[in-house]
Amino acid sequence: MFTGRLIFKQIMDFMPLPTFRRCVAKYKGDFKVKKFSCFDQFLCMAFAQITHRESLRDIEICLRSQNKKLYHMGIRGKISKSTLADANERRDWRIYAEFAQSLIATARHLYREDPFLEELDETVYALDATTIDLCLSVFPWAQFRKKKAAIKLHTLLDLKGNIPTFIHISDGKLHDVNALDLLQLEAGAYYVMNRGYLDFERLYAFNQIPAFFVTRAKANMQYKRRCSHPVDKETGLRCDQTILLTGFYTSKHYPDILRRVKFLDTGTGKSLVFLTNNITLPALTIAQLYHSRWQVELFFKWIKQHLRIKRFYGTSENAVKTQVWIAVSVYLLVAIMKKRLNLKESLYTILQILSISVFEKTPLFQLVTERDYRTPDAPSCNQLKLF
Repeated sequence: MFTGRLIFKQIMDFMPLPTFRRCVAKYKGDFKVKKFSCFDQFLCMAFAQITHRESLRDIEICLRSQNKKLYHMGIRGKISKSTLADANERRDWRIYAEFAQSLIATARHLYREDPFLEELDETVYALDATTIDLCLSVFPWAQFRKKKAAIKLHTLLDLKGNIPTFIHISDGKLHDVNALDLLQLEAGAYYVMNRGYLDFERLYAFNQIPAFFVTRAKANMQYKRRCSHPVDKETGLRCDQTILLTGFYTSKHYPDILRRVKFLDTGTGKSLVFLTNNITLPALTIAQLYHSRWQVELFFKWIKQHLRIKRFYGTSENAVKTQVWIAVSVYLLVAIMKKRLNLKESLYTILQILSISVFEKTPLFQLVTERDYRTPDAPSCNQLKLF
């Protein structure tokens, strides 16, 4: 029988503690703090994410019910609703944002060899944003509409391992295309985006790096064809053209040539028109690249369903950003754990198992890989003998 560490402690052992302490020291998170440190706060919030706690009171009740195990979980401070609320309100959210960035670097290194498209060695990113609706009377700092509040998560997803490499939390008013101004473009990388990011002045900056983009064209785009390339229509391709923009403003904002690829989706019957500044990849690969953008939509759906980012434990901007960044950190820790333990199960499966097992003392690898294990039936000592 394994009598070692709790499952929760085994997960948190994947945290790079020196990095976390540097982030805390940089923003003076533990300045004049005696009883409930930033590390205690992180562990409590991570516990809430893994076990799907709904409120601060919920966290307090669950942890206090296991009071004798808190020390073995790594929690040294006294757990109370007010203490955790004050920590979320006052501790700088940038501590957890910077710590998440260090986990992103670790996760990307671990997943860099994962296959994506065989013909591509370069990094492929999917850029998109998702809106989280809030109550305006409770979150007045996040006003979105006249009677509605919201925040946006602008996310750049590395499609090798589905690791978020860039996250920006803004109010709901910030248009998606403005996220392009915040990115540090990587030379040679591919950026896949929907039509919400179609701004030719911003897209022209990709040519200066150089980096590549794949996006959808709008129906009213003005252009002239310079030449056409042969395509295999049995694959769904309809045309592969080199074009120049002819609109008054677009021709000035993007004076270079573009590539226009038209693809018929046989599943839905829709014709999709893609734009890219890459002229060397096969046209079918361009269509496959845009199709891979759906991974970022699935990522948003997954984190909304399995992490606590739709119901918040605090109402201030600092508390909301703290919760989101700790949720991202938990996602990354599980992704790092999955790769280092060489687990074949999906992140969804792993988190579901962990959510009901945090107080057990089974080895992590055994917990996940042998969850269907059954011990042989043994005769009960209370069973009477008939013969």
